[in-house]
Amino acid sequence: MHDTLPLLERTPFPAIRRTRLDTLQVNLGYQCNQSCLHCHVNAGPNRTEMMEADMLALIPQVLAARGITTLDLTGGAPELNTGFRALVQSARALGVRVIDRCNLTILFEPGQEGLADFLASQQVEVVASMPCYSAENVDRQRGDGVFDKSIAALQQLNSLGYGVEGTGLVLNLVYNPQGASLPPNQQTLQADYKRELFEHFGVVFNELLVLTNMPIQRFGSTLVSKGTFDTYMNLLKSSFQQGNLAGVMCRSMVSVDWQGWLSDCDFNQQLGLPLGSSGVKRHLRDLLKAGLDNQAIRVAGHCYGCTAGQGSSCGGALAA
Repeated sequence: MHDTLPLLERTPFPAIRRTRLDTLQVNLGYQCNQSCLHCHVNAGPNRTEMMEADMLALIPQVLAARGITTLDLTGGAPELNTGFRALVQSARALGVRVIDRCNLTILFEPGQEGLADFLASQQVEVVASMPCYSAENVDRQRGDGVFDKSIAALQQLNSLGYGVEGTGLVLNLVYNPQGASLPPNQQTLQADYKRELFEHFGVVFNELLVLTNMPIQRFGSTLVSKGTFDTYMNLLKSSFQQGNLAGVMCRSMVSVDWQGWLSDCDFNQQLGLPLGSSGVKRHLRDLLKAGLDNQAIRVAGHCYGCTAGQGSSCGGALAA
């Protein structure tokens, strides 16, 4: 796989600093039941990295110590970590909002029986990957049969009240472009998704979040192999919007890898970039002692992916 960090470091990006930390995004492990082309984590069935019990036990302590209001769980497939459900229960007991970044097909994996019911009982917000509303496009990006399983999973979640008005059970979908292009307007595409998924499958959801593909890991390596890395970077840089800097997720969130090491965002984590501009590695346990307010954020060329066009974050587009 091609290392894109040297290419990204040659591209300057404006300096930014942190505000107040309100979200802890934790990668529970890189193992996944899928291997998607756009995956910036390079997750897959053969990955073995997984957060262990002693590190999982630190998370509720940090949530309480720093007054963090949101726990954002990701992977791989975060549900494959055997401590996933206990961690969710501990965070919810603290009154913390919990987000599960779910690939949908995990609901049908052996050992995951009752997962949907568990998520509903804990009022976990589900953010589900759904790169298109057509079977052909989804299966091309994520593998044969993934679309049908994803629809079945969405229908199961709907039957529990997810995405249904008045239930309080939030179901958001995530769209990634299939190639080296910016995602379309979020609101316009959301309307298309809602119409197509309801008319053909009876599926409902709350919001569609559109994310820009980052030129790192599996996707970045593919760009290098095709000779289109510089072209894509030029697109991101030329589409930069100054107003998006105020809303980038790294200003109020910190990313935790499966070993507990901190980065400014999930993308920096995958590039091996430690938290802040000093280059000194910091650990989850350090947050028991001190916060991160007003600290400098480590930036490089991939940050243009979050600020290009309508902007991109874990919560979708930044610009209305």
